[in-house]
Amino acid sequence: MVKLSVCLEMFWRDLPIEQRIAKVAALGYPAFEFWGWKNKDTDKIRAAMDATGLPLAALCVEPNFCLIKRGVSTELLAGMKESVLVAKKLDCETMIVTTGNTYDDESYEISRRRVVRNLAMIGQVAADYGITLVLEPLNTLADHHGYWLTKMAQAADIVGEVDSPHVKILMDLYHQQVQEGNLLSNVRQYCSYIGHFHSAGVPGRHELVGGELDYRSI
Repeated sequence: MVKLSVCLEMFWRDLPIEQRIAKVAALGYPAFEFWGWKNKDTDKIRAAMDATGLPLAALCVEPNFCLIKRGVSTELLAGMKESVLVAKKLDCETMIVTTGNTYDDESYEISRRRVVRNLAMIGQVAADYGITLVLEPLNTLADHHGYWLTKMAQAADIVGEVDSPHVKILMDLYHQQVQEGNLLSNVRQYCSYIGHFHSAGVPGRHELVGGELDYRSI
């Protein structure tokens, strides 16, 4: 059975984070998630979780959009160690990680090697704390121009090489429909690699009904 969580970055943006969590609970959804944690009051988030009983489904590793960057391994490792402590404080078992944008002056394979090394490095920290990292491909056609990782096959190749039960894929059905389509076949083919899903309607990144995706079928 699918368990739905509400991404707080996309709703009630004028409200404090703790009030957004309360709204999720009032609407009857079983969980929530957000992106970066450094711009949020984690004490208030913890208090809201205790008050509502809602779990945190996922948050992002800080610094984000960094796996591909040159010369950031030390910063990335330190950020992962700090982020994982926040995740444990909030009883969050899933952390989102992204690659960042393409370098025009190096080949795909050179970039890939760096991404694999960095992902394996922080993946070991995740394993030490019993947390799962989920690597997210994004679309470059509408939302993230220049982003390096766009295809499910590429993500599965990287996660397969890292070869850790604590490193999986975040399949964002909105991003993947915009970028490459073929959602049902990709879900079936890469199911064992997927640790988390995101969803939204296409086009527009809005409601799940009324667009070109049949979420009942998905």
